[in-house]
Amino acid sequence: MQKILGYMRKAITEFDLIQNGDRIAVGVSGGKDSLVLLKGLCLLRRFIGIDYEIVAVTLDPCFSGIEGDYSAVSKLCEEMGIEYSLRRTQIGQIVFDVRKEDHPCSLCARMRRGALHDAAKELHCNKVALGHHFNDAVETFMMNLFIEGRIGCFSPKSYLSRKDLTLIRPMVLAPESDIRRAAGRNNLEVVKSKCPVDGHTKREDMKEYLSQMEKNDKGFTDRIFGALRRSGIDGWGYKSQSKEKMSDE
Repeated sequence: MQKILGYMRKAITEFDLIQNGDRIAVGVSGGKDSLVLLKGLCLLRRFIGIDYEIVAVTLDPCFSGIEGDYSAVSKLCEEMGIEYSLRRTQIGQIVFDVRKEDHPCSLCARMRRGALHDAAKELHCNKVALGHHFNDAVETFMMNLFIEGRIGCFSPKSYLSRKDLTLIRPMVLAPESDIRRAAGRNNLEVVKSKCPVDGHTKREDMKEYLSQMEKNDKGFTDRIFGALRRSGIDGWGYKSQSKEKMSDE
């Protein structure tokens, strides 16, 4: 986990993600990214010099009306001494059975975000942490460019004024390959997604495209990420850029 902790510490410092007194709701789907994020935030508390609390939150979509098995997540939280909240929802049924969405990912994501934000407020948290990583950022940037014809990405940190919550992504500097290795080496038991379209989404198509481009042109994804950071859009700029902008003004 040392590499992951290094990436997380750098992101927390660079984007000012966590402060003393924060109570953070960590969204834990049971996938490798969220499990590594949870363990990383737990381990960082020992030496990062910031006093914060974490509570793990799982939203079960209950696809096809069937409750998922998150006992592995519950066990991990118990071992690490982390408060755990499992919320059963009807998101899966609404998206696939009631609405019968042709493109379900967007609605599902909105509903999950809303439910997670509500859960965070009920648990008296002021921040929500998500497990998006380096590759997610590149994929999102490229999907916005190719599919929507706009330049943009999710932000490392966002303030949600309607909920009075701050959304943070402490793993945005960590490559997916390192996260995968960390999950394996730490024997983190992944909960397999029961989503009917898992592995058949536009994001998967973009992931495959970027993987192929990287094989043909090593450093392709790094250059895209570098361009995203140098652009300074959506909170991705370097601290030095902010200082330069202030001096210019």
